[in-house]
Amino acid sequence: MFTPHRKTLAIGALLGSALLAVPLAAHATAAPAPTAQTVAAAAAGLDDPAKKEIAMKIVSSAENSSLDWKAQYKYIEDIDDGRGYTAGIIGFCSGTGDMLDLVEYYTQVKPGNVLAKYLPALRRVDGTDSHAGLDPNFTKDWAKAAQDAEFKKAQDHERDRVYFNPAVQQGKSDGIGVLGQFVYYDAIVMHGDGTDSTSFRNIRKRALSKAKPPSQGGNETAYLNAFLDARVWAMKQEEAHSDTSRVDTAQRVFLKKGNLNLNTPLDWKVYGDSFHIG
Repeated sequence: MFTPHRKTLAIGALLGSALLAVPLAAHATAAPAPTAQTVAAAAAGLDDPAKKEIAMKIVSSAENSSLDWKAQYKYIEDIDDGRGYTAGIIGFCSGTGDMLDLVEYYTQVKPGNVLAKYLPALRRVDGTDSHAGLDPNFTKDWAKAAQDAEFKKAQDHERDRVYFNPAVQQGKSDGIGVLGQFVYYDAIVMHGDGTDSTSFRNIRKRALSKAKPPSQGGNETAYLNAFLDARVWAMKQEEAHSDTSRVDTAQRVFLKKGNLNLNTPLDWKVYGDSFHIG
């Protein structure tokens, strides 16, 4: 079962003014002793290769009902969520601009590729659910492109640039550990980082009104619960996202167990399907 994707387009800088500045000490005084939370956050990040692999599998369980995320490079389908075609390892959408960015980047590194001829059409349908200029062969050509190692690298590049790296950086800035960084990543994958009320930055803003992150002296678990509450609210604003099990029976499960470092084994459910990572 392929599940509804998310985002509204706004591939703006997630960091910038949203990042919290680290205050400089006014005097040469001894630094405060690190807390267990800050030590855990510093010990590993979601960008650790093993943790990143886990993150890819958990997102794939929700996006594609499979832990085999590497099998999704070729995936393409219109899931009738108003975003046109949804495709690839992170659900790039023809209607939200990130698919256009991907094909533009792929064409920069490999001019004349099989998808390059669709760039004019992708520019025209951006912001709509239209297939104009894409049908009837776009899906076949996408699958053909997915056999190319350069296209797979391009998907990885855009996933990291637009979603993964900003989420991890913001998470580290907020002082949250691996689980928290994953919570951010899954949110930005679904909602994007636009200016609308359900975007990642505004979900985070809503959470900050209820709890402080560790970087501001808050409790990590309390803050992540506040963020997940805000995330659930955002998901319920759109029918395509109204099933909140990827939070309720996955991320919230890890949090309730105190697994802030996203250590294996992991067991969770998404949309009624059970998954396990040993």
